[in-house]
Amino acid sequence: MSPCLDIRCTSVYIERMKSPLRAITIAVALVMASGTLAAVTVPVASATTDFYTPPAEFDTSPGAIIKSRPTPIFLQIPADPRPFPGQGTTVMYTSKLQDGTPAAVTGTLIEPFAPWNGNGPRPTIVMAPGTIGQGDQCAPSKLFGLPISLDPAKLSIGANYELLFANFLLYQGYRILMTDYIGLGTPGMHTYVNRVEEGHAVLDGARAALQFAKLPSDSPVGFWGYSQGGGATASAAEMASTYAPELNVKATYSGAPPANLSKVLTVADGTLAMGVIGYAINGLLARYPSTVPLIDEVLNPAGKQAIETLSTSCVADTVLRYGFHHTSEWTTSGQSIAEAALSYPAVQEAIDEQTIGRLKPTAPVLVDTGINDDLVPHGQVIDMVDSWRAKGADVQVINDATPPIFPGLVVNHGLPYLFSTLPAYKFLYDRFNAPS
Repeated sequence: MSPCLDIRCTSVYIERMKSPLRAITIAVALVMASGTLAAVTVPVASATTDFYTPPAEFDTSPGAIIKSRPTPIFLQIPADPRPFPGQGTTVMYTSKLQDGTPAAVTGTLIEPFAPWNGNGPRPTIVMAPGTIGQGDQCAPSKLFGLPISLDPAKLSIGANYELLFANFLLYQGYRILMTDYIGLGTPGMHTYVNRVEEGHAVLDGARAALQFAKLPSDSPVGFWGYSQGGGATASAAEMASTYAPELNVKATYSGAPPANLSKVLTVADGTLAMGVIGYAINGLLARYPSTVPLIDEVLNPAGKQAIETLSTSCVADTVLRYGFHHTSEWTTSGQSIAEAALSYPAVQEAIDEQTIGRLKPTAPVLVDTGINDDLVPHGQVIDMVDSWRAKGADVQVINDATPPIFPGLVVNHGLPYLFSTLPAYKFLYDRFNAPS
């Protein structure tokens, strides 16, 4: 039986949820509304060496495990021989920058307590988190023992809201690896919405999870992500056949993917989440040196200070500092960042390289998009879907018809994630249980 992907069916699923899952949904709504061994030179995060600082030399094979350590999971009973919801491990694994340079990435791998009741071996799902910030303290792997943190020195609030969705998947018996992405927790700038690097982090996360669990490279895997994570999983889906052809990708859930960055930056300006524009600028500056003098010319002193502050911020403090401001406050001309920066061909080219939809996913994809999404516009998501379908890809779409609710508050960006959770689970389950 094919999954029901209409928003009316979604409401039926939600009504059938048991009370614990209903509580999770309410909690999420509250949160969202607010190889060979080779020498690799990496920037040093601090004078103190800790887990997140890579060794001077590590295995540069994509997906290789560099190091690992046990990690507690929120609400887990200490010393329980069968930990619920699963046995957590923080891993550091090898991925690649967009130029092919090896990079160390961290993530959290959880072997679930619940059995897998579907066909075949237990599947592995790589979760790509939604926007959580750009500072190292925001890394999801640092927020599994306690999903909320406060850094008084930086006046920064971290929140791992994706833990709630991870638990939902763990209860169904899926093995989970949630990536931190490149540069989040580990040295260097987190390259927010960088198509290639986020796709690499997801695909190499799948390789790392299989290697750590001592499973064959063709074991079943899937991808799950929304917003920033939706872009990362969409990128992974279309890059898998060329970057990681050995992976047995069964399905991808991609919610609200920022497939056309220039359109997203324009819509985000002036919203509660406008600070994410600064994250994107920092990511571009880190990988496209030719844009540095151009952006420096565009920004006024307030803009330069904002960009610097955002590079070490989490999403909660970003919202508190910059919510509902406009990037015209940051520019020398008084134009928006999109208007001023996109007048330079080098910036246009860098942003265009982040476009998703130019390659064909080889496994089925479920795309979720809000018709009235006030952060990641619906139209550019459908453009990506149309491009994939024109190439012969198997793509299903949830068009969430929630009416506008306080536009700019990004409620219409967050709610489709909640409403699509159960249909997305059914989509994945059906794909993992489909005949080979």
